[in-house]
Amino acid sequence: MFFTPRYVKEARQYVEAARRVLRYRLDLLPREQIVEIEERANDLERAARGRNREAVKAGIAKLERTVGRYAPPPSHAGWRENIEVILVAVVIAAGVRAYLIEPFKIPTGSMQPTLNGVIGTPTDTPPPNFLVRAFDFVVKGRTYLDVTATQDDVVVNLQEFTKLNYFTYTVVEGQQSRYTIFAPAAVVAGTFGLVPGREILAGQPLVRGHVDNGDFVLVNKMAYNFVLPARGDVFVWRTTGIQAIEKDIPPDLGSQHYIKRLVGLPGDTLQIDQPYLTINGQRPTEPGIARVMSLKNGYRGYSNPPYAALYLTAPGETFTVPPRHYFAMGDNSFNSSDSRFFGAVPEKNVTGKAFVAFWPFTDHWGFIN
Repeated sequence: MFFTPRYVKEARQYVEAARRVLRYRLDLLPREQIVEIEERANDLERAARGRNREAVKAGIAKLERTVGRYAPPPSHAGWRENIEVILVAVVIAAGVRAYLIEPFKIPTGSMQPTLNGVIGTPTDTPPPNFLVRAFDFVVKGRTYLDVTATQDDVVVNLQEFTKLNYFTYTVVEGQQSRYTIFAPAAVVAGTFGLVPGREILAGQPLVRGHVDNGDFVLVNKMAYNFVLPARGDVFVWRTTGIQAIEKDIPPDLGSQHYIKRLVGLPGDTLQIDQPYLTINGQRPTEPGIARVMSLKNGYRGYSNPPYAALYLTAPGETFTVPPRHYFAMGDNSFNSSDSRFFGAVPEKNVTGKAFVAFWPFTDHWGFIN
């Protein structure tokens, strides 16, 4: 193989290409044209086996003319081929996302400090130069904000929008002005204080500081087809049919995805005596749950919710997880809307297991525990 002359290799490539064209056009070409192309290919094969350089050169020319006459390449063949490659890649990516692995963004702080949601930080200083901003965005997922009021006005409304399914911005509407701020409405209002009714003055900074994107995670959508969800998993599920959640979601948004830690399996009896969780009368030993109760490194344990909750509202209260359901709780139990508020998650709603945080490149990057 290593000593095969180049012209012989080239001849074999021409023969293979001609027969590939025949396979593509077999149902379109007349019989006599198919026979002629095959004869030219056979002639070239014989010339290649005989190692006759001149015969190979002539055979290539004849085969090329014959194929070009009967099966010319379509116009803009290069563009068509590129588009086909792109479409195939899109189909494969869609299939992977639908059935295997899907990316999700952590929107809130309910899983902190295991996973970060969107975090806003006000500052008194203007943003750094472009290179620093670009580096911080790529590495830290950080966006700098510096929006100044152009005129005296009063905030009337906040409207939140999402780009590409992952990046969120808010339009602040005044009586006479309008501003776009690349942060969720909850951060714009809660962190930077831009709420309806607030008076703003011309030249006044509306928002100044930075916003760190929530962690982006990959969810294994196939895992639970082979093994059952396990206590301690960080899992993603849909809100479909959970009325306590859906009543507060605008109908046009449809079902949402939540990410929490699975703390209760079907049949488990749970109780919270702040800051500890007990399952079936014992403290759980699964690493993720135990870490929340360690009261170290930012973890504060599990809490009895003070208001609006349905379950585990007091130290003596218990809840038994129904069959084919799971009890979900945030690692930031003191600031998490979870199964204590809307009940156990139906098995049919489970999407998959979150297994890796892939962006930004902070200390959370890597496998999720």
